Amino acid sequence: MVKHVAAVTAVFLLATLGWVVLGTTVMVRTEGSDRELKGKVGQLWGEPLTQAAPQAALRVPTTVEREEWSADRTTRHVVVEKAVRSTPVPLTASEVDVDLDLDQRRKGLLWYATYRVRFDGAYTFEVPAGHDGELHVALELPSPFGIYDDFRLALDGAQTPFRREGSSRVEVTLPAAPAGPHTLTVGYASQGLDRFSYRFGDGVTQVRQFRLTATTDFDGFDFPEGTMSPTEKERVGAGGRLTWRYADLITGSGIGVEMPKRLNPGPTAARIAFFAPVSLGFFFFLVMIVAVLRGIRIHPVNYFFLACAFFAFHLLLAYLVDHLPLTLAFALCSATSVALVVSYMRLVVGPRFAFVEVALAQLVYLVGFSAAFFVAGFTGLTVTVGAIVTLAVVMQLTARVDWGRTGQPNDCGRARG
Repeated sequence: MVKHVAAVTAVFLLATLGWVVLGTTVMVRTEGSDRELKGKVGQLWGEPLTQAAPQAALRVPTTVEREEWSADRTTRHVVVEKAVRSTPVPLTASEVDVDLDLDQRRKGLLWYATYRVRFDGAYTFEVPAGHDGELHVALELPSPFGIYDDFRLALDGAQTPFRREGSSRVEVTLPAAPAGPHTLTVGYASQGLDRFSYRFGDGVTQVRQFRLTATTDFDGFDFPEGTMSPTEKERVGAGGRLTWRYADLITGSGIGVEMPKRLNPGPTAARIAFFAPVSLGFFFFLVMIVAVLRGIRIHPVNYFFLACAFFAFHLLLAYLVDHLPLTLAFALCSATSVALVVSYMRLVVGPRFAFVEVALAQLVYLVGFSAAFFVAGFTGLTVTVGAIVTLAVVMQLTARVDWGRTGQPNDCGRARG
């Protein structure tokens, strides 16, 4: 019995080594594909977008006096030069609407959370009384390489020519801006990747009379680290309407919406492969116990072929996900592996044991445990529950077994019962 268990253990360890190699191979393929394809997706579709609030300043012509001395330091001259005094103009109100449409793209072994965005904002700046000058308003666009369709920029309701400063900064100017409120409206359509964010400024910023409403056509969104949760949530069709509304806020955080992630074929196949020894361990354990109770002898070579049939599931899955949707590939691999195991054990030990105990154990430990990776956050719980149920069943089945006589009923135990 000891030699038999040792031989089965050797088969298990050999299969584990194969799964480690397979899982590592899939991870390397996935990481190499991600490095190559993510850049291409970014070039074709864009990158994570972060829109910053505009900034305004009042520029007033003035003069500056400075001293100049002769070379021998005996004569002093006062030179008067023209200069511009710049005074920040506070942003007193913001009304922003963002429409997000998810359009995920698959490249190789990975899905990328690409989206389309429609941005519309109205900003009110208050020029203090007693101040005259040119009002300069600057807007930093999310990305220097972005695509901005239907771009609109208006100051006080009039389309204003803007000039480009740097790679992604645009500025508009209102000559001789009178004291009082002035409104900047901006709008564009663009596209990005993974998340859309909005920041109020650099560092801790005061925000007054602010409202941002993000409308999505998808559910399952999240909020990036370092951002604030919405103050209002509303279900709209298949998506939602998220609103951030503040009267007077001081914060160093921003606002953001993280796009939902689809289950990536490459990483999922790798995780299932790395987890395969757990599935095979449970399967071997239960089959050995039931075989002892039934008086069925299964040779270690038979266990080797069972391990190969399990390995066929993961090997086929690792390369089938390149060409088929993940769920379809999983179903085909499951059917293939179960067919291999059941048809083989039917010839080894007979149809009843093969179609009942063996098939049920494989469906639970291979198919069921692997399917748990499709539900984020429940893999560990599924395995834990499966382990406890397995332990309970085996304990009940073997409670009267005299292991010293290799599976014979324990007479003392029966008498006590």
